[in-house]
Amino acid sequence: MSEQTAYGGATTVPPKKITVPDVVAMKRDRKRITMMTAYDAAFAKLVDQAGIDVILVGDSLGMVVLGYPTTVPVTMDDMVRHAAAVSRGAIRPLLVGDMPFGTYQAGPQDALRNAARFLKEAGMDAVKLEGGHEVVETVRALVDSGIAVMGHVGLTPQRVAQFGGFKVQAKTARAARRLIEDCLALEDAGAFSIVLESVPAPVAALASERLGIPTIGIGAGVDCDGQVLVLHDVLGLFGEFKPKFAKRYADIGTAVVEALREYDRDVRAGTFPDDEHSFTMKESELVSLQRSLTQKAG
Repeated sequence: MSEQTAYGGATTVPPKKITVPDVVAMKRDRKRITMMTAYDAAFAKLVDQAGIDVILVGDSLGMVVLGYPTTVPVTMDDMVRHAAAVSRGAIRPLLVGDMPFGTYQAGPQDALRNAARFLKEAGMDAVKLEGGHEVVETVRALVDSGIAVMGHVGLTPQRVAQFGGFKVQAKTARAARRLIEDCLALEDAGAFSIVLESVPAPVAALASERLGIPTIGIGAGVDCDGQVLVLHDVLGLFGEFKPKFAKRYADIGTAVVEALREYDRDVRAGTFPDDEHSFTMKESELVSLQRSLTQKAG
């Protein structure tokens, strides 16, 4: 096959797929890493077109897509279905599937069976799971089995009930030291990167300095090696929960409501559909149809 190939309906050079080694190398080369969530093919394609490096199919879909109050009710089947849709929409970014609550806590074998579904059924490149020392052996087992793993420490949403809500973590010297030790343990187990969520910026900076793998911050300050946000927060599509760290880059939610209100008005007024948005037929065929209906009625 030549270097030129049919891609996206045109003959162009296909985009270079981002790999796990590419992401790790970005830290070494001091290149910032961008990561964004996506949950379906349409938005995954748009995130891809924007040039984002990594797409996380987050279990946050439980809240922003499925309407749950937390991420806990999300099932493995939910995640695989949405992850497969994302993999059909995005080509260039590294794709990471979020291991939902209850799919890896029972031990390495359970985790391996579920993580393999992300690769085999959903086309993911890696998985992400929450926790520090308590999941180190699971991370090691997954990596030893050929599955790339992204860690996640700090505020781990699957344990939000244990934390008493969505609260900043590692605010004391003791807790911060434990977080950094968790990061180092995850790196030693083979994790290729770690999400730091809702931790003081200085703590995230200290962790990032000590790690050879990239840190991806979400509410963790600017000194992380990369940043991730939830797509619906960025676009103003989810108003029920507005974390301090989520910057809204667009207010699509308001635009959607206004568009639907205009549609509602047009339908009720009888101004939609108009001729531009309707189909017609040959006049002779219409006359023939009318004649046949008249004869049948007679």
